[in-house]
Amino acid sequence: MKNIILLSLLLLALFSCKNNEPDPDRFKSGTFEIPAGKGYEKTIIIRKDSLQIEKYEDRIDTLSISWKNNFNYTLKMLHPKTAIDEDPIHIKITSIKDNSYEFEAVIGNSNYVQKGEITKKSN
Repeated sequence: MKNIILLSLLLLALFSCKNNEPDPDRFKSGTFEIPAGKGYEKTIIIRKDSLQIEKYEDRIDTLSISWKNNFNYTLKMLHPKTAIDEDPIHIKITSIKDNSYEFEAVIGNSNYVQKGEITKKSN
C-alpha cells in the first residue's frame, strides 16, 4: 500500500512539472535581443530556419544555426573575417524564463565560457 501511494505521488510530481515547463522550441525563430553589458554590445538577433543574423555596433554577421536539441545549438559564421570567426560557437541554454533564456557559449574547443541572456522580442 505504501509503495502504491509513493508511486502515485511520484507520477503526480512528474506530470505536474512537465505541464509547467516553458517550451524551449519557441526560441528557434523570431527576433531577439542581447542587452548591452556583461561583455556584450546591444545585439539584435533574427533567426529563421537555419540562419541567424546578428546586428551590433556597425556590424552585421550571418551565421548558420544547427540545433542539436531544444537546449543546445551551434553557430558558425558564414563569412568569417578572422581565424577565430572560423571556429563554431557552442551554445547551451541553462535556464528559461517567460520570454528569455540564459546561456553559456564556448568558441571552438576553448575553456572560456561566456554567459549571457537573450530576450525574445517578436515572432
